[in-house]
Amino acid sequence: MTFTSSKENYFLSQPHQPFFILGITNAIIMMLIFALSYKGVLTLNMDTLNFHVYSLVFLVFTNVFTGFLFTTFPRFCQSKVIDKSYYVNIFLVNSLASFILLGALFFYHYVVVLAMLALFTAQIFIVLKLYTIYKEGMMPIKEDPYWILIAQYFGLLGHGLFIFIEINKYLSLDVSVVTLAVSISFYMYIIFLGFSVAQRMIPFFSHSFEEKSKNFIKVVFSMFILKILFIQNDIKVAQILIDILLSAYLFKEFISWKLPIFSSPAILWVLHLALFWLPVSFAVSALSLSAELLLDISMYYLNIHLLSIGFLTTVLIGFGTRVTLGHGGQAPHADKFVTGVFWFIQVVVILRVLVSLNIAFSWNLNFLFDISFTAWVVLFILWASRYAKVLISGAKI
Repeated sequence: MTFTSSKENYFLSQPHQPFFILGITNAIIMMLIFALSYKGVLTLNMDTLNFHVYSLVFLVFTNVFTGFLFTTFPRFCQSKVIDKSYYVNIFLVNSLASFILLGALFFYHYVVVLAMLALFTAQIFIVLKLYTIYKEGMMPIKEDPYWILIAQYFGLLGHGLFIFIEINKYLSLDVSVVTLAVSISFYMYIIFLGFSVAQRMIPFFSHSFEEKSKNFIKVVFSMFILKILFIQNDIKVAQILIDILLSAYLFKEFISWKLPIFSSPAILWVLHLALFWLPVSFAVSALSLSAELLLDISMYYLNIHLLSIGFLTTVLIGFGTRVTLGHGGQAPHADKFVTGVFWFIQVVVILRVLVSLNIAFSWNLNFLFDISFTAWVVLFILWASRYAKVLISGAKI
């Protein structure tokens, strides 16, 4: 692709650039608003925890995934690249809707709903484009793109449920879909989507040619569906069993790929680390749910944060670094600073674990929450300090 001298034109010249910047900006702002609301400093006209989940899933991770898939999905399917006007329009809608939603959170609830509807509409066009690429692509085997699309469909369902939650404040229908909205948006959308991309790309980057288990993705998908059903019906024993099965199955499969875990450069081992966070997270989830069941305590979403930070954030920053450099005409690499950022993600994970343990065991170390959310904000500021200039102006580093 030919780059122009205009910074504005360069910024919009490839789809990953504007969407990555928007996702990173939202990651910082949305976490700050959530933290201040959680601590009682700010008052929102949306439930604080619902806002936390919704904003991270649909204003942070969706934008990052969109930038990545709009850049790579045409290659997956051997299709033509996405027209600039198409992805720019979606970026502009997402940016404007994010801005409006932020302002409306403190003033007008119905405007929050309108902003959510705008984001939902933009997501429909994202999925429509991915579907068109999938149907028109010349790739003879489309199993991996198929499952990426399935995850996107669940994303639309989860988004629709969150909108219904806010609209129901006016309808007052005697129905609650909060648990379903969170579970579908989290497990079936962003985690399954991250898994679908990772299981395709990480072996490819690692030059691993080991054959995957037959029906690997189908088995994982089926267990995810069962987990959603058990969460919805609050059957903890069944959830624990599924977590154990998922952990063992994923770990066994990943080991069989014979990835060069201990001999890879940082730009690659960060992806290996993210991959193995999946079975570790489900194993810890089984332990935390067992503790809740046997000790009658709350682990305060420990399992969800291990997946969202340990697996998802690690893999997205790893992929985001590769894409930013590779499509910026530079060799994918990680110097000491960036390697430190990769390790810092794991520090963020540990800090969030401590927050859950503090609540579960009443340590009264409430400052851990402040340290935890601050570390999240610092993480994205550090990454942006290195790569924002590459995304915006094509600077060489």
